[in-house]
Parts: sequence; C-alpha cells; structure tokens
Amino acid sequence: MNNVILIKYGELTTKKDNRKEFINILSNNLHEKLKNYDVKIIKEYARMYIYFNEDDKNNILNVLKNTFGIHAFNLCYKVNTNIDDIKNIILKEISMLEFNTFKIVTKRRDKNFENSSMEFNNIIGGHILKNIKNVSVDVHNPDVYVNIEINKDDTYIYFNDIKGLGGYPVGVQKKGLLMLSGGIDSPVAGYLALKRGIKLDAIYFEAIPHTSLNAREKVISLANELLKYTTNINLYVVPITKLQESIYKNIDSTYMITILRRMMYRIAEKIAEKKDCLVLINGESIGQVASQTLSSINVINKVVNIPIIRPVACFDKLEIIDIAKRINTYNISILPYEDCCTVFLPKHPVINPKLEKCEYYESLIDYKTMIDECIKNTFVVKINDNEKINDLLKKKCVIIEVEVILWKVY
Repeated sequence: MNNVILIKYGELTTKKDNRKEFINILSNNLHEKLKNYDVKIIKEYARMYIYFNEDDKNNILNVLKNTFGIHAFNLCYKVNTNIDDIKNIILKEISMLEFNTFKIVTKRRDKNFENSSMEFNNIIGGHILKNIKNVSVDVHNPDVYVNIEINKDDTYIYFNDIKGLGGYPVGVQKKGLLMLSGGIDSPVAGYLALKRGIKLDAIYFEAIPHTSLNAREKVISLANELLKYTTNINLYVVPITKLQESIYKNIDSTYMITILRRMMYRIAEKIAEKKDCLVLINGESIGQVASQTLSSINVINKVVNIPIIRPVACFDKLEIIDIAKRINTYNISILPYEDCCTVFLPKHPVINPKLEKCEYYESLIDYKTMIDECIKNTFVVKINDNEKINDLLKKKCVIIEVEVILWKVY
C-alpha cells in the first residue's frame, strides 16, 4: 500500500501526561471505523499515518472527516529522502493544480539532512518557478501550501490541509447518557458532547399509543446520524405510558410537564448508573420553553445527583438549527411525530415552579413503583451498523426487525 494519509492531532498536542492515552483512543476509534477496509495505521507522537488501497480512498476520507480528535489530514506522497525524487514528485503533482501563488514549508525531522529548512524551501521554490510559468511565491496567503516533512529514510509531501472536526477522540472522557427526544436540540447536544470526547449512550421515552412507532423510528434515525461520529450507541427505549397517564389524571395541568421531566430525570439517572454513564446530557436551551427557564431547570434538577451537561444551554434556536443542518439531523427532527412532552401539553405550563408544590403533587401518585416498572420494561436498540439501520428504516421494518437487535436492560 503506497497511498498514505497523514493525520494531525491539533488540540491533542496541548496534552502532556495523557497525550499517549488520547492518541491510543483515536487510533482504536479509527481501527473500528475502518475495520471494513484494508488499512495499516501507524501512530507516532506528533503524527499518525494511514496506509490504504486506492479503491477505498473516498470512503476513508469521509470517515476521517467525521472523526473527532483530528485537526487536519492530508493525502501524502511518500518518497525516498533524495533531493531529485522530492523535486520530481512535487513538480508532477503541483502541475495538476490550479494556482497563482504558493509557499514551501519544510520540516526537517532528520537534522542530519544536508540542507537547512530555509535552504530547502529555496531549492524547491526555485525548481517550481523555473518549470511553471506565471506563478509566484506568497508567504502570507498562498493558494497552495507545499509541505515537506523530511525523515532519515523517507520524506512525506502533501499540499493543502483537509480540515477535520477537531475536538477530542470519542471515549477520552468516558461515557454519558444523552436524553434524545426526537427534537432539534438533543441531537445537536449529543454531537457537541461527542466533540469533547464523551462516548454516548442515549435514552428515549415513549408513551404508546399516545406516541407512535414512527416517533421511535425517528429517534433511531437520529441516533444513526450521530453514529457517524462514534463507533456504537446503545439507545434505551423507556415505555412510560402508565406513568404519564397517571400524571395527566392526578396532577394540576400547569405542573404536568415539570413533574414529567422530574420523572424522566429519575429514570435516566438510574439507567445511567446501571450502565456506567457518568453524566446526563440533554438539549435544554435556557428560556426556550417553560420547562427550560432557570427556575424550572433548578426544580427539575433537584431529583438527581448525577451531573447534567447542557451543551446548547446558551445557544439561540437559529444557532442550534445551523448545527442541526450541518450534521444532517434537522430534516429528521422536524418530522411531525409527537414526543412525550408534547402529547399532553398544557395551555399554560408553569414557568416558575415551586419545589414544595412539585413534591406535593408527586405525593398524589405512586411514582416510585411506576418508575421501577418503566425501567423493568426498558429495552435497548444497538446502533452499531449505519448501513443496516438505514436499510431497515427505508424498508419500514425496524419495528419488526428490532426484536433481533434488542434485549432487556435488566
């Protein structure tokens, strides 16, 4: 395999004692995401190299574009550390590009090489100017960068960077449980959590027949979109019909959403603890709806001890929508299937709930028994094969086929 991709770590280079661990996790993630391709991955302290077959190039590039922990990457040309070989490959490849200005950037990792970096810049720059007409050097804002990394035995040559997603490799921050509702905000929150290296499982609450099987498929589709950025997601589907009906029948309508959210947090915390998730993650944005005022968040938060991360808390809706469109979740999120928080939506939900009132209303129902029942009936969808899930969704047979890939949480 003579085709090489060079990977630059970016933010990982700011790490010291745990840098090696971060690089190992990135390498493991790439091995998993590229397991269907014939590749060889070589990791070094400052760089990573992927050797691949030409037929797989586009698929591998797409994987790298969706992998957190990569600052940038480049298709490389590997040649012997010989001036004539380096000149020949650079002239051949740059001649196929459209450009007016260029800059040579040489890094001598082999300090015994016969020329200094500046001298070699001048040698290669002069060779290009001599052989290609109407081009010039621009060291500030060139059309093309010619990067040369000189090692003892071989040299890597590459041109402009392909930008990566940055962030940390997924898994360096252990695992969190994403509260995935099916709306616009929660998938974006999941994406941003993945970017900071948090491995994701997800939880979805359904109240069939008040919510539909289409709504479940919608959430599976959203989890499947997030799978592009990680290696697998366990989606825990929690049936809360009985609990939600009890809230609807027994509790003041203005407090229904607040109480329901408190119940969801209790359930999510129990599943998170059972499944080794260190935090809950959700798509709450301050002030966006009644349950997301600071007063509501404070009262709802009281029922759990687990930390809660709200990646989009200070984003406005348009900022969230922009990200949702970029990660291809927006068109799925706006499909018109109701979730648990919209099926019994009161006309005037409380925006400044009182803790003592919440505790009083909760005393009217046997919520602890119903929560235990919800958890007992929870099942998991294993989201680990993007193509398989997409195929099932297209065939509208997820609900039938799902039994093959589900099993009880407890």
